[in-house]
Amino acid sequence: MILEIRLANFFSIRDEVTLDLRAASINSKKAKALKGNQFSINDNQILKSVAIYGANASGKSNIVKAIRFCCRMIFQSHSHNEDVTFNFSPYKFDGYEDKPSSFFIRFLIDHREYEYAFALTRNEIIKESLHYYKVGKRKTRTRIFERDEHAGKTKREKYKFSTLIKRPFDVAENTSKKTLYISRASQMDRELGKEIFRYFNEKFILQYFILNNEILKHRLSVDKAFLLSALQIADSDIVDIDYEVEKVRAKGVSISLSDSNESITQTGEQEIEKIKLVTYHKHSPKTPFDFETEESDGTKKLLYVLLNVIDIIQNGKILLIDEIESSLHSSIVEFIVDLFHKSENSQIIFSTHNTNLIDLNKVRKDQIYFVDKDETGNSTLYSLYDFKDFRENMDAEKGYLQGRFDAIPYLSDPSSLIIELENG
Repeated sequence: MILEIRLANFFSIRDEVTLDLRAASINSKKAKALKGNQFSINDNQILKSVAIYGANASGKSNIVKAIRFCCRMIFQSHSHNEDVTFNFSPYKFDGYEDKPSSFFIRFLIDHREYEYAFALTRNEIIKESLHYYKVGKRKTRTRIFERDEHAGKTKREKYKFSTLIKRPFDVAENTSKKTLYISRASQMDRELGKEIFRYFNEKFILQYFILNNEILKHRLSVDKAFLLSALQIADSDIVDIDYEVEKVRAKGVSISLSDSNESITQTGEQEIEKIKLVTYHKHSPKTPFDFETEESDGTKKLLYVLLNVIDIIQNGKILLIDEIESSLHSSIVEFIVDLFHKSENSQIIFSTHNTNLIDLNKVRKDQIYFVDKDETGNSTLYSLYDFKDFRENMDAEKGYLQGRFDAIPYLSDPSSLIIELENG
């Protein structure tokens, strides 16, 4: 589970911002009534959801994009060659293009708390570290490894290790400045490296994903009643959903490299299995509809999202989504967030413009974050909890729309623009 994320010098984010999923100490009546919005592991009280609000171009998506980039570095950097340039942009003003960007994440795997961090430019990794906390009478932060590429010339000067990774310098010797050590350790079959890799690759879901055929068939069989109920909550008249398995033939592709020349050739046709979804509607429950061609885009998106959410909730995963309301009604967004609140220990981090959720009868103050961009183009991130003078009996949604917390667009009167358009 995620406890905290920090980012600095990514895209429009200049100074370090913190997204904290550790529940604040709020003892109000409303907060106590929302005890389902958090869960407990060890001595940590952890939020199940965090919503990020802000005006267009404020930097909401940049926060999501930066987190995705950093996580993908963990499970992709072992394949980087020496000519790779990392796919992100630092803050473009005031000399920050030449300064390192940094990522920090505090998380839990099987009740053990870790801190992982790295700093990099677009061309090389500069620092990297992994620590964990021993739980006892007093929580103790313990080093697993630390890396500083500027600490010397040799690997033994650049790296410091505990005994938790077997033959750690074998991995270090195979880790270039383009590669994260933890990514290489996983590739070289080190158990702790593989454990961290699996967490980011399997538990931290960076966007909705395509379910393979076996999982899809399982969900449509085992979870059909839930899916139909959820679709009907969305005001759908679908009363049944089924699938057909089709065998189709498709041409494969072969890629080969010879003398540095890449060649792509088509191979022979192969028989593959394709799942075809079929829906039935209330008006004529025996008339089949082809899901892909005869259902609305909104219905297709909803089912796709629900299939993802079921898998995430049942397996205690974390979902990161930008603009969660895309193609979904605001009430459906609330329904999805509520599913996470009713789960045991799954989490969702999302950006949104859906202000219906800025309601302290539904979420706690520490679950609402705002992004605002200042006059220098720097995106800042802060929580409703930071506004100590905002009482819980006030209307938070109204306060946000009135600019009480900034992070909204300030629009001028369009009359002059209309006159200009009319006059050509």
